Amino acid sequence: MAGRFQDKVVLITGASSGIGAETARQLAAEGAKLALLARRADKLAAVKSEAEALGAPVLTFTTDVTDRAALDAAVADTLAAFGRIDIVLANAGTGVTGPIFKLTVDDYRRQFETNFFGLLNTIYAALEALKASRGQLGLLGSVAGVVGTPSASAYNASKFAVNGLGESIYHDLDELGISVTLIKPGFVDSEIRLLDRHGKVSDKPDPVPAWLVLSTPAAARVILNALYRRKPEVTVTFHGKVFTWCKRFLPGATRWVIRRMSKGSLPKL
Repeated sequence: MAGRFQDKVVLITGASSGIGAETARQLAAEGAKLALLARRADKLAAVKSEAEALGAPVLTFTTDVTDRAALDAAVADTLAAFGRIDIVLANAGTGVTGPIFKLTVDDYRRQFETNFFGLLNTIYAALEALKASRGQLGLLGSVAGVVGTPSASAYNASKFAVNGLGESIYHDLDELGISVTLIKPGFVDSEIRLLDRHGKVSDKPDPVPAWLVLSTPAAARVILNALYRRKPEVTVTFHGKVFTWCKRFLPGATRWVIRRMSKGSLPKL
């Protein structure tokens, strides 16, 4: 029985772990053809093997989304192999953490280079291909781009930018026949919360209680359902929907609760 994404060509950035890797596996099970991009060749090779075992044709590219030329080459190679690109999931991202007084302007620049400008590079690299296929663009924003949290200003700012970009280009790209889905995960099981100010995985414990973290397979299912239905926007996780509602309708109370929960526990200058 054919899957919902049978023979669709899907390009995914940040495909070596977390949401990117799991969406690749689930798309493979639904008949998609995959182009997977990530920086870590060993992890990317493992995802490729898993997707191929599920029957998917898979191309892999060891690529950083901050490198526009490499993205252009990956898109060209994907078109040469598969003939078209139907869906692009701009998923690559990293986290720079710490209070503002322990960060530098370069820390903020590094955060935006991947999370925002890397996402823009992905869009521009694939734009003509998506126009030709009247395809779909999935953008990984975040609930962190709706509700600001302590010691995460660089990450929050980058995701506020992505959320705003997604809301705006929905209209621009609709004119070209390209549908945009802005994806806003809450707390999902991934490495992102374990990254230090340099974007490296640290040995610190996950600051979010396990009961509040959604499994990666469950999050990927929500994302693929949204892409299949061409939804303009989806918030992943129940708590993400609650936080978003509270921020919209009870902004003062939301700020007060976050401040009370963090008061006295944050780093000092």
